[in-house]
Amino acid sequence: MMKAVLFDMDGTLLDTLSDLTRSVNFALKSLGCPERSKSEVAQFVGNGIANAIGLALPPEADAGTQSRALALFTAHYEKNSRVDTGAYPGVVRLLRSLERLGYGTAIVSNKFDGAVRELNDAFFGVAVAIGESEHMRRKPAPDMVREALRRLGCRPDEAVYVGDTEVDYLTAVNSGCAPLLVSWGFRDRAQLEKLGAPVASSAEEALAIICSLG
Repeated sequence: MMKAVLFDMDGTLLDTLSDLTRSVNFALKSLGCPERSKSEVAQFVGNGIANAIGLALPPEADAGTQSRALALFTAHYEKNSRVDTGAYPGVVRLLRSLERLGYGTAIVSNKFDGAVRELNDAFFGVAVAIGESEHMRRKPAPDMVREALRRLGCRPDEAVYVGDTEVDYLTAVNSGCAPLLVSWGFRDRAQLEKLGAPVASSAEEALAIICSLG
């Protein structure tokens, strides 16, 4: 029986793409590099912001340039993470419905930990919220999911992991959770269906799939 539902943040609970793109482009412009479109940034994110910055930079960028770009992004994003960011339709209701039904809920994200906690406090108030830090490997490694499950008092086979990218699917598989993907985020439905996991196109459909898992 499923007892817990864990969620990715960017592209799953929150539409953060405009603010992420603005901060990525601030870093790129500061270094004299070409800026990126929202659709490009959407494909870069999911595996940690350092990886996203590396993909956004020109191929010839060296390690020093990547380090400076990451620092510029981080400083800008810390001050501008809630300009256009907001919850996707129905996700707050989804979280509250799960809580009323007795599921434990958590957020596990590759966004840096301070931003995860700040945005969770601002939009959701979920009891367990974990982001990337030096203490745990980022997704798709299972470390953060296992820590969230420990805090919730659940086994992996009692949990669903919900996300919007291939990284989230691998995170579910690597941690032993049931995967559920959503098509309103940073990947389109065709990309997600290739992975073979259930795909929800609305918060209401996500709730129905979760409940059907037992």
